[in-house]
Amino acid sequence: MSKKYLVYSTIITLVLAGIYYYVALPPMNWHSPYFYFSLFLVVGCFILCNIVLSGHPFREIKKSAWTIGIVVVVCAIFVGSVAIFSPFIRADLYASRITVREDGDFTSEISEVDFKALPLLDRESTEKLGDRVMGQMADMVSQFYVSDLYTQINYQGNIARVTPLEYNGWIKYFTNRTTGIPGYITVNSVTGESTLVKLNEGMRYMPSAMFNENLYRKLRFANPTALFGQPQFELDEAGKPFWVVPTYDYRGIGMLQDITGAVIMDPVTGESNRYAVGEIPTWVDHVYDAYLITEQVNDWGLYRGGFLNSLFGQKNVVQTTEGYNYLAMNDDVYMYTGITSVLADESNLGFILTNMRTKETTFYSIPGAEEFSAMDSAEGQVQQMGYQASFPLLINLNGKPTYLLSLKDNAGLVKMYAFVDVVDYQKVVVTNASEGIEKAAENYIGGKLNDVEIKDEDLQYVDITISSITMATLEGNSYYYITSTDGNRYKVSLVVSDELPFLQEGDSISAGYLTETSVTELVKIK
Repeated sequence: MSKKYLVYSTIITLVLAGIYYYVALPPMNWHSPYFYFSLFLVVGCFILCNIVLSGHPFREIKKSAWTIGIVVVVCAIFVGSVAIFSPFIRADLYASRITVREDGDFTSEISEVDFKALPLLDRESTEKLGDRVMGQMADMVSQFYVSDLYTQINYQGNIARVTPLEYNGWIKYFTNRTTGIPGYITVNSVTGESTLVKLNEGMRYMPSAMFNENLYRKLRFANPTALFGQPQFELDEAGKPFWVVPTYDYRGIGMLQDITGAVIMDPVTGESNRYAVGEIPTWVDHVYDAYLITEQVNDWGLYRGGFLNSLFGQKNVVQTTEGYNYLAMNDDVYMYTGITSVLADESNLGFILTNMRTKETTFYSIPGAEEFSAMDSAEGQVQQMGYQASFPLLINLNGKPTYLLSLKDNAGLVKMYAFVDVVDYQKVVVTNASEGIEKAAENYIGGKLNDVEIKDEDLQYVDITISSITMATLEGNSYYYITSTDGNRYKVSLVVSDELPFLQEGDSISAGYLTETSVTELVKIK
């Protein structure tokens, strides 16, 4: 090989490799398959340059055999890594990627639902509110757009979703880059209150920024060997924005991915700090990705009995259901999803809850309906209206695991709330959203008063002589409406007493109630 061709080929390859690195940002990490892909491109470029510059392609190919040999060796190492760390050989590594505590007690560990702090707004509704806020800012709407990140966080004691603004195209980047992105949007997931928070100093390091201000380029240049997960936009308790970017690693080459920590970057200044998993600040809510958690839980469920058991005996082999949602507890965000058998039937064996900052995971053994069966059951109650159910929230209502769903019309507006018993998804109560979530819960509990512990000292009693009694069915539940001889009106669910169908005009009863209203609801009959 001529020294002249070698020098020219090296210069051209280095220039092209530099351009490729600047644009594609591959990690300089031998665990990453992307690193080897990039390496092959560079080697291929070098060989191609020699072939083209020499004018003798066959001779140069022969001379470059050593280079091709290196590629073959690297391919062999890659294949060997895949084989060594395959579940066939190391099923134990797959099963132990996540530690699952299996003795969770749902009633004692999951607090009773507080409807004043319940994140009823799902992602779709949140996006509509965020877009509406942006649409009211005439000076910004042509220059910026709302990112679709909408990270759910615990913020100043509230549950909210936050998302930044982004440059609306490369022209808008150049016209606004000196001041940066002016703010971000917060949407309270409980009340729906939406706010555009304007910053004193704009955010410069963003996904939509270009050149050295691009978020991914800034991260790569500061951490050339790191493997990055999906950046999350979060706020500290003072409302200061940060990018929280998980870092991960593999076993071998591209096998058994797991989180190693996070880089937290100030989008205004570009300053960043790298933390190991146990050192991440407590205000951070999202370090682990929901899809990675689901993958690891599935590996735990599949391989904890060994590779052969995963194929043949399949004893205790389980997997997650298709969907997932989030719970906010103890100033952290938890992902939950159902656990079902490997046969993927329409029932759950229980649920897992995973802390998205620490990866602490607990399994709660609660056999019942899987989430999509509950959605179908709720939609079936209003099938004539064509409403669609949101993915359910899992709540502790009256000491029992319960699904809470929103039923939406074609415009995405919430029209009804549905409560579905996790254990028996045939028990469904739907209520118009206009009546409020607490009234919806009362309607649901009212249909199951035999499960509610009501103390006599909490009740007020009244003696009633029945003037008229009528039965009606509302939303699948039977109620009796009583008018007393003194003109007062009462409502009572059939489950309160089996004697209700036998009561007649002129009969006298003693009944207890919690609150007196225009139509007082009776909760106990003596």
